[in-house]
Amino acid sequence: MRQTIKSFMLVAMLAAFSAPALAQTKECNEEFKSATYQKWYDNRKEHQDVAYQAAKEYLATCTTEDQYSTALKKFATAYEAMTANATSGKEFEDAFKNKKFAEQIRLGKVVLANDPDNTAVYIIMGVAGLGDPALLAESAQYAKKAIELIEAGKPFAPAGSKDQALASLNYVIGKANLKNAPADAIPYLLKAARFESDLKKNPQLYAELAAAYAEGPVAKLTDNYKVFVGKDETPESKLVLANLNQVIDRQIDALARAAALSTNAADKKAVMDQLSELYKYRNKSDTGLNELVAGILSKPLPDIPTPLTSLPTPTPTPANTGSQSGMTGSAQPATSGATKPASNTTSTSGQNKTTSTTGTGTQPGKTQTGTKTSGGAKPAASPTPKPRRNHRRG
Repeated sequence: MRQTIKSFMLVAMLAAFSAPALAQTKECNEEFKSATYQKWYDNRKEHQDVAYQAAKEYLATCTTEDQYSTALKKFATAYEAMTANATSGKEFEDAFKNKKFAEQIRLGKVVLANDPDNTAVYIIMGVAGLGDPALLAESAQYAKKAIELIEAGKPFAPAGSKDQALASLNYVIGKANLKNAPADAIPYLLKAARFESDLKKNPQLYAELAAAYAEGPVAKLTDNYKVFVGKDETPESKLVLANLNQVIDRQIDALARAAALSTNAADKKAVMDQLSELYKYRNKSDTGLNELVAGILSKPLPDIPTPLTSLPTPTPTPANTGSQSGMTGSAQPATSGATKPASNTTSTSGQNKTTSTTGTGTQPGKTQTGTKTSGGAKPAASPTPKPRRNHRRG
């Protein structure tokens, strides 16, 4: 019995304590509406946190839409978005400072949802792929938007200059295409190399440009030439070969620049070995190779060659002076990769990142028998050229 009495007493005490609380529940009447709305109105500019609390209280108490609720809902939604974006913005800034590249992409999306024309965020996301190759494909999409905004006159910060920003962003897009669409990578790599930035003197960029030529147009034209191997020379076969030689010359030019810019002895040797094989294959000797490398940086970087649709009219040519361009001797089609220097320096908004990679590509002089043509003579039979990939990491 005593236990029962105690239970009744406890229930009564709890009821007594809860009664005031129930009495404090806000009632949606005209007095409440007027006072709460006035509190919001008076603080909506100078003390937005107070105004936000008033708006939330009003909307929680008066659930039926009225003359005040529309304005209060709009304010509350905007305030919540603003504070959320401020938090994300701070986190994004920290990710940028601490070089957390995956976080830059994740948080950047949140910031852009509320600030879709923030060029700085697009730039940072656009070059994140230079810091983390796993992000290259996604980063390249933001790089394209960043380029569009900068070229429309938007600020280039946090990059040190407009050229630096555009060089890095184009480089990201080029690198993103290297594996699956090497021919598409070439225009972006050329653009990256032409802006006045630290990338202009980066040997890795030119090694990758050489690889893009090798894996793209050189490989394609080599495949096109396979049907002519072992057959009588024809105007059609000569035209394919002439176009092939054009892109091989661009590959040689890119490798020569990589060699000229390499400051590490091991890097330079790796590039020179690859360049020597390709140069000898193209010119039938190595005469002039050292002179080519010594003077290559004083020459403008050549564009992608315009495909030939007809053979040029033959003209007498002087003896071979060692230049890889303009040679009249025909060359055997080949697929050849490009050696990447061991030191890989990339630019992220004016900052350098160094990793270690060394590779060797296919060497045409070692993979197939030369097809020497002169006049209308029948070319010697040769195995079908087959691209070979041989990458090693140091």
